[in-house]
Amino acid sequence: MDSAREPLETYLTPFGYQICQYDRVSSTNNLAKGIARKSIRDHVVVIAETQTHGRGRLERKWISPHGGLWFSIILRPKISLKEVLRLTFIMSSTVAETIKTTFGLETKVMWPNDILVEGRKICGILTEAITSKDSVEFVVIGVGLNANVDLDSFPENLRETVTTLKHELGYEVDLKALVLSLLQTFEEKYKQLLQGRWMSLLKEWKNFASFLGGRVAVTSFDEVSRGKALDVGQDGALLMKLDGGGVKWVIVGDVTVEVQS
Repeated sequence: MDSAREPLETYLTPFGYQICQYDRVSSTNNLAKGIARKSIRDHVVVIAETQTHGRGRLERKWISPHGGLWFSIILRPKISLKEVLRLTFIMSSTVAETIKTTFGLETKVMWPNDILVEGRKICGILTEAITSKDSVEFVVIGVGLNANVDLDSFPENLRETVTTLKHELGYEVDLKALVLSLLQTFEEKYKQLLQGRWMSLLKEWKNFASFLGGRVAVTSFDEVSRGKALDVGQDGALLMKLDGGGVKWVIVGDVTVEVQS
């Protein structure tokens, strides 16, 4: 089992995270959940050089070759289950902000959990909460960032829809420096969230959400809704003005931007 393995390296960050570095795991989220169930540790980060069974939302396979930044964070926030989604939003804006400020790339977020560069997916977020009775016991936030990865490492059917930092920049980045920068920025936003500043954090996320105000198609449980993306509400739901009239709040779904003719 992954949870019984010893990490290659363990170290502490100046801002309170314990980082456990592994070479090859099935899934950093699964490993992090195994660690969290056996201890009460908080702010633990599990990083792997590659994942054999990486997962995205809705149990979709996440391709995780060498060179990427694949990590999961264990947190124990005192929040309600309905507030867990907020962690996905602040991690998304953390990644978008860090890539933009560090490398000068124009980044966008896509509801609810993707980060794009040049319209192609460069990062995804998977947040999972473990509950006990009516309370949140712990949360694991998984981040899959295509960093020093060649596009040829991905299946041919994905190469038109994904990108990597290496492809966009033309060189490889320092992964350790990048993860430390991401964690430091995230920790600042996380503290703000716990201080009750969610609405200002949501506004930061919306600054990267260029799809708002434009036409979108949203696929949710095999149903496709088309219309204008109006807003994202306080609970993280997407508000749409439907082509056939009326409005709709979408809780779960995949968004595709539609080009206006």
